[in-house]
Formats: sequence, C-alpha cells, structure tokens
Amino acid sequence: MTEGFETLAIHAGQEPDSLTGAVVPPIYAVSTYKQDGVGGLRGGYEYSRSANPTRTALESCLAALEGGVRGLAFASGLAAEDTLLRAVCRPGDHVIIPDDAYGGTYRLFAKVLERWGLAYDPVPLGDADAVRAAMRPETKVIWVETPTNPLLGIADIEKLASIAHDGGALLVVDNTFASPYLQQPLALGADVVVHSTTKYVGGHSDVIGGALVARDTTIGEELTYHQNAMGAVAGPFDAWLTLRGVKTLGVRMDRHCDNTERVVDLLVSHPKVVEVFYPGLERHPGHEIAAKQMKRFGGMVSFRVAGGEQAAVDVCDRARLFTLGESLGGVESLIEHPGRMTHASAAGSPLEVPADLVRLSVGIETVGDLLDDLSQALG
Repeated sequence: MTEGFETLAIHAGQEPDSLTGAVVPPIYAVSTYKQDGVGGLRGGYEYSRSANPTRTALESCLAALEGGVRGLAFASGLAAEDTLLRAVCRPGDHVIIPDDAYGGTYRLFAKVLERWGLAYDPVPLGDADAVRAAMRPETKVIWVETPTNPLLGIADIEKLASIAHDGGALLVVDNTFASPYLQQPLALGADVVVHSTTKYVGGHSDVIGGALVARDTTIGEELTYHQNAMGAVAGPFDAWLTLRGVKTLGVRMDRHCDNTERVVDLLVSHPKVVEVFYPGLERHPGHEIAAKQMKRFGGMVSFRVAGGEQAAVDVCDRARLFTLGESLGGVESLIEHPGRMTHASAAGSPLEVPADLVRLSVGIETVGDLLDDLSQALG
C-alpha cells in the first residue's frame, strides 16, 4: 500500500516503542551501548556518533519523505553541506553553484573549501546553456537551490540533472525553501537532497539541524561513512525536536502558502514596493518551471522598496508582528534585510544582493494581522 505524505511524516521510522508501547520515539540520551559479546552489537548500535535510535528514527522518516534510500541528520545545515562536499569532491575538483546562493553556502565555498582546493563558479542556473558552458572535466557537482535564497530564483531540476549526469557530475539540490512537501528533487533526477532542518522541517525555531538524503545506496554509504568520520551529527534531543516538527509539516506548509499568497497580493499593489520576488507570480522568471515541479509556491517572498537601502531597513525596523530576525520557516513570521543580515558575507562578491531588498518568512498567524502589520511597516 502506498502511503501519503502526511502518513509517512507521522509514522515512517516511528514504530511504537517495543518495551513500553510509547507512540513517540524516546530520546535516547546515551553515548555507548552494551554489546552482546565482542563485535556483537545489540540492534546495530555501539556509539552514538555512529548511530543513535532517536536519530535513526528521524533519518528514516526524512528518507521516506524525500523518496530516498538513506537519510542522514547533522548538527546544522552547513555541517551537512560540508560533509557532503568533502565526501564527493577532492582538492582540484570543481563545483557549479547558483549565482544567488545562500550567503552561508557561498561563505563555505569561498572561505573554507576554496582553501582546501575546491574550485567553484557562480552560474545563473535558470540558463541551461550557461550551465553547460560552465561544466569542466573536473566538475563533480552542480549545486542547486530552487527556490533560491533570497531572490527566489527557479532552476529546472530535471534539465540540470541531465546536464550533470552527461558530464559525470552529481546534482545536489538544497530543498530547504520548498520542503519535501512541496518539491521532490530525487524523483526529478537529483542525486542528493540537502536540508537545513532548522527551517520548515523543524518548523518551530527551536532547534538547529541539517540533513542529507541520497537517491542510491552507493552515495548513501559514502555519506554515512563521512558522517561518522567527520562527526557533525545531530544530538538525540535535536533529532527528537526535529522529528516532532516533521509530523505537522504538511499542514503547516499549506497554511504558509495560503498566507504568503495574501501577502504577495498586498505587495504587488503597494506603491512603495518596486519589485516582488515570488515564484507564484506569472511574471516571475521560472514561474512555469516552478508550477511544474512544485506542489505550491512556498512561504518565502522578497521585495524591493522604493527609496533604497535605508527605506528597506526602515520597513524592517517598523514591523512588529513580523519579527526582525534571521532564519526562516518557523510558525512565526520573520522579516530581515538580507544585505546587512543573512547575506552580509556575500557583500562585494558576484552574489551580492540588492541593498533595497527585504525578505519575509511568512508564518501561520491570522493572515489579516500579518497584512495590517506589513501595511503599517511600509508606511
């Protein structure tokens, strides 16, 4: 029997506890496990860096939701990214990244992995010809965000998978903005999916985490080896909190999308907004691709404000219900100025974001209250 998304979110990897019947997986706050003789592992567990039952439950659930063979949970999204790149790349290799990638991802490439010997090129991933032209014999990964952070750029996952595979490279998709509820990259040809589970997967702004989901066993085993060897694993309480959040991902994402569509309606008609970035708008670049590969268009929207950088900062400062803060994907609405906050590390680079840009993570509050707050913040 094929199970639906919400059923998998609540049950995959989460059988009732065999000892007590508890319907929620316990928090196994343990570092080591009694072995039944030398080399005789009870349940496959020996040391919690290698595996922990609470983390296993989360990893199994995430693999089921993304349609992969192996899920891996990490201490943060960037820990997941670093582990992946060191697992599949070597010094001298090359990676193609989005020309409007998340600032933290750009910093990882530019300030950490480049010193390790990994080359990279920012490329507009919506332009298939530009991606083909950027491919080299040493290209090992095309790194995709779709939608991107913060300009909501859209890339055709299926087309990029074909380009990557023709060149002997892997396609890696950061699915954080869409979540597995709205988009299934592995079904479209991606090899690995990346998540900052801090965001929509966890959904409550109370835990930091990351995840990888592999499409095939070979890559899954390589990632598992590096997860254990590098050690940036999710702790049992973090895994438990994330798993708790996963259970309501479907219903939360529907409300995020409902509210965001109303917010976008306000923004596109407001005289102080000069441009709106949202894949649900027909004029948004890549709208048709987003409509093809996404269930809905998500809870993130960015916009440019008339009056330049200070006007954008003022909007952020005047907001009250939209909390001024970094991160995204929680039940509460957030507002930020990417140029001075989440994307400050990209200043002066090809990935620098517009100074007059404001980014919203639209929460699940009463939508009329959100519209009132945004209206007064815009002035």
